[in-house]
Amino acid sequence: MKEILEKLRDDEHYYGDFGKQFLSNSDISTLLKNPKDLHKPKPSSPAFLVGGYFHTAILEPDKLKSFKIVEASTRNTKAYKEISNGELCLLKHEVDQIELMTQAVMDNDVCRDLIKPILGQVEYEEPRVAKICDQMWKGKADIINHEDKLVIDLKTTSDIDKFQWSASKYNYDSQAYIYSTLFGYEMLFMVIDKTTHQIGLFDCSPDFYKRGEDKVRKACDAYELFYKTDNFDHKQHLLTKTL
Repeated sequence: MKEILEKLRDDEHYYGDFGKQFLSNSDISTLLKNPKDLHKPKPSSPAFLVGGYFHTAILEPDKLKSFKIVEASTRNTKAYKEISNGELCLLKHEVDQIELMTQAVMDNDVCRDLIKPILGQVEYEEPRVAKICDQMWKGKADIINHEDKLVIDLKTTSDIDKFQWSASKYNYDSQAYIYSTLFGYEMLFMVIDKTTHQIGLFDCSPDFYKRGEDKVRKACDAYELFYKTDNFDHKQHLLTKTL
């Protein structure tokens, strides 16, 4: 187990072929909607890149140099296309915005103490694996705060007033269930609005965890059917519901 976790600390292995032997919360949507597409490559997006830079700026600022930044107004400009050479890169104004967001989080006493507690009982980007519903799952916690017994996940949002709706849409409920199971602590989402820089702390109700557990169980059932059932033909699979 120690060797597995050590390997999963490296994002190349966590998101690569080695990590694909485990299910993760990012698989939930596919397993619930279209299981046959599990592990199909997903194109990167500017939002994913921005989120990654924000996480790195907060947790591992020494790694920011690995991001390629282009001085261009949009990704459609000639300058961007020439410099990026087909690679998805951050725009300078996006980085400027992320730096303001990072400063807003770290200037907040409560947030800073959760991220960097006085006693220092904290781990960043820490992976875990465990069997959940008879399948092996992985997760990598942004922050494990042992002092407050919390798993903290950093999120950005375009509208913090709608985050509770987004939490269901983007399967943060199943993430909360998986991570609380993997790490043994309650889940806390630390959210910052990309426009207003308003910060929110969202803890999880029993109902939220239960909804997440239901999604995980359904995802496991789909995985079992599509990938563990002998002679299963996905072309014959039908959804049956009563309206």
